[in-house]
Amino acid sequence: MSHRKTLLAASIFAGLCLSGSLHAQDTTQTTPPSTVPAAQQTEQQAEKANAKQLATVTVVGIRASLQQSMDTKRNADAIVDAITATDIGKFPATNVAEALAQVPGVTLDHLFGATQRVSIDGIDPSLNLAFLDGHPVAQALWLYGDSPNRGFNYSLLPAEILGQLEIFKSPEARLPEGSLGGTVFMHTVQPLDVPSNTISGSFGANYNDMTDKNRPNGSVFYSWHNDSKTFGVDVSAQHYEQDTSRQGQEIFGYTPVSAIAAVNPAIAAEVASGQLKGSDQMPTEINSANFEQIEKRNSIFVNIQYKPNEHFDSTLSLIYMTDSLNNINTSLYPIAGFNYAGISHLTAGPGGIVTSGTQVGTPCYQVTSCTSTAESFEDNDARASYIRTKGVDWRGTFYGDGWRLGGQVGVSTSNNVISQAFKEIFYGGGFNWSIPNGFNYTNLATANNPNYWADNDFGGNIGYKPYHARDSYGQLDFSKDFDGFFNELLVGARYASHWESQSLLIYRGVPNMTLNQIGYGGLTNLQGASSIGLNGSAVSHVQTCGYNCIFNAVLDNGPLSANDPVDYWDNTFNVQQQNTAIYGQVNFGDDNLHGNIGARWVRTKITSYGYYVPSSCQVPGANGLVPWNCDFTPGTGYIGQTSTHNNWLPAFNIAYNLTPDVILRGAASETLAYAPYNELAPFFEANDTVLTATAGNPAIKPYRSLNGDISAEWYFNNESVIAISGFYKNVLNYVVNASTIQSRENGSWGTLYPGPVGAQLVANGMCTVAGICQYQVSAPINGGRAKVKGAAISYQQAFGDSGFGLRANYTYSDSSTAAGGPLPYNSKNSYTFAPYFEQGPYSASISYNYRGKYLAGGYVAGAPDAYTGSYKELDASAAYAFNKNFSVSFDMLNLLNSVYKQYLGPTNTQLLNEYVSGREFMLEAHFKF
Repeated sequence: MSHRKTLLAASIFAGLCLSGSLHAQDTTQTTPPSTVPAAQQTEQQAEKANAKQLATVTVVGIRASLQQSMDTKRNADAIVDAITATDIGKFPATNVAEALAQVPGVTLDHLFGATQRVSIDGIDPSLNLAFLDGHPVAQALWLYGDSPNRGFNYSLLPAEILGQLEIFKSPEARLPEGSLGGTVFMHTVQPLDVPSNTISGSFGANYNDMTDKNRPNGSVFYSWHNDSKTFGVDVSAQHYEQDTSRQGQEIFGYTPVSAIAAVNPAIAAEVASGQLKGSDQMPTEINSANFEQIEKRNSIFVNIQYKPNEHFDSTLSLIYMTDSLNNINTSLYPIAGFNYAGISHLTAGPGGIVTSGTQVGTPCYQVTSCTSTAESFEDNDARASYIRTKGVDWRGTFYGDGWRLGGQVGVSTSNNVISQAFKEIFYGGGFNWSIPNGFNYTNLATANNPNYWADNDFGGNIGYKPYHARDSYGQLDFSKDFDGFFNELLVGARYASHWESQSLLIYRGVPNMTLNQIGYGGLTNLQGASSIGLNGSAVSHVQTCGYNCIFNAVLDNGPLSANDPVDYWDNTFNVQQQNTAIYGQVNFGDDNLHGNIGARWVRTKITSYGYYVPSSCQVPGANGLVPWNCDFTPGTGYIGQTSTHNNWLPAFNIAYNLTPDVILRGAASETLAYAPYNELAPFFEANDTVLTATAGNPAIKPYRSLNGDISAEWYFNNESVIAISGFYKNVLNYVVNASTIQSRENGSWGTLYPGPVGAQLVANGMCTVAGICQYQVSAPINGGRAKVKGAAISYQQAFGDSGFGLRANYTYSDSSTAAGGPLPYNSKNSYTFAPYFEQGPYSASISYNYRGKYLAGGYVAGAPDAYTGSYKELDASAAYAFNKNFSVSFDMLNLLNSVYKQYLGPTNTQLLNEYVSGREFMLEAHFKF
């Protein structure tokens, strides 16, 4: 709860920040429902009005925003960090996630350059929730082939709409359930909190040095209210464009040299001579990867606030966003592991890894069916992605005499029909390859000639994946004030429903074409790939004429048909999660001690649908295709399962003012979270030749964690604080992927047996002659235990009147599972160092962020273990204010052009991929009246 002795100070800063930045004007908001007793609400409003008259002591800009963030942290009962809007605007950031990186314990994942995933206290992004004005925002999948997750995609939300962010690292009973690491609450600006007819905005351009292209962006905010301040409207609109490029190399799997030597005499001789060992590992596929995307985002946010008197306040919020994320991913694979006979030489490097080799082969001229001992495939995946998100939210509060009744209700939808047009061209010429330098074709005259590149018995296809998400919710909260140490009782109830579905249709029938027929686009010049040490053909090689050429080649060259239902069955699911919760919380406090204690009861009902296809439906017909018209027997087909879970979630927070400037805090709680939606669906997807399969598991229970937090904070000066904190999470049920052997009917047995593949499976004892086979099935299961423990220290200080200041923090987080490995996305070490300067019309800041290596796959997403290497990022910004109405800013992001690397396993010996995404520069002009 907040205390009267700090209300005036907080209100003064809230009022004074009006002159600093428009989006800093919503700094008096608290996470709904507020913990301020109803009797104090009226006093707060009067004090705020008085504070706005004290213009002679105005503090603005970076220092004002840091003070406001510090006040939010200081007055909280729980362990909370905050960022105000000026924090976001003054420090280098293009989206909300990058601003969150300034908070201790918050780390980012930069797989696609623009930040999408945020970890809090070492917990997977899927296990942390985010709310906008107290409600969820539905999110559709944006990338074809990506796995759904529950983490909020902050790159889709414009930072311009926000007034303040709060990060609750310890929960309270009144707050929504679903987070293990922390919960982020984002607050928009409210129209009655800013002067009427306020208008502000910005326009400018952003530039990426790897794409060498500029893109425009602009935003505008307008707020109005009547003279009596009983009715107001604000509107925020934004248009944003960004060119994204990600270049590098990828390695898909490793092959033991012994397997090659068994069929290749040249390699067998190198093993016999001691040049190689049979246990050495050769990269199976090494490629040159180039991802290019043009994003065009439009958004509009509207708040309509009605406050007829001091007893009633309500806001209707409307959201409409569109985000075009069309992209093309081009990957050129010279594959040594497809044809062992073509390998003429291998060189062993350190750590038992083969680091270079030579492949011999003969290219084919204008042929769409080429056979060679050297095989290179260039995959061209052109993807159309257009997300449309809409939402309506109403929240209102009635203030009585010492009591308060509040409510919130709304719905949010997000839809995206993602499509991917695919063409794969082939070249049969020889090549040399190495892990540090990529590859180079031995005959550039043919390799760089489009006449030697063509489809190879596969013309491509196009897939359509409709993806839909919907959130609906309703909440009712009541609070009553009391005199004495226990001063407020809060009770409430919340219902939330999340529905998510996807399906997939793949249309085939694309004819084989040569590169010239598809459209030749010249030779690449991948400067990003060159910057990380790649050279030769890995940097310069043939390419198509791009996104439109791939779609035209697939769609304009003959009738297409969705003639294989297996794709649809395997990739269709529908999951609805319904949470019903009630809570009770008691706030307590006096001049030196305050906090809260309470409990939340949650009933979770998960209903999931997916296809279970019997073997009788997977037998190809005379045309070699599985027919659509399957007669599903009872218990098969599109089936649903329902699971219900009940959980009590206690929460306790306490803060003690050891001195007026030193606060000690403690917290204890139980929290829960949930697995990604696709893992809850009853599907089974198998490879019938190698006998592997993945499956969902509707019986997965929620994640459960027992948590303890402590902190000490010393507020030793204005805008200055040193804080030390510790956290411990004992995760009782962590969902892990387990591999089991299951006896199942082989759906392809009619085509495999008595052929050579089926006969070999029978000879190996893997299948019976009737087609009952032993599958290795990977599926999520309950029961994994895990622990996370760590500590953080943060420092913030403004150095007198010099204009200089510093923000810095360091977090140590150690995690382990019952199997002995780490948790996904947990970096043991991370830190931020962010000095700033602000004096007169000038302001500038630098931010250096580091996070150690971490597991970025495995348990949650169902992917094999992929460890991401340590990542460093250096950002900077500078601004100049011409006067109180006009200013310019220049932001510089990723100045180090840092390399994002992933490895197979916890050591850095087996490289999986490495990328760079370029430096980004943003020049903007700002206005406000």
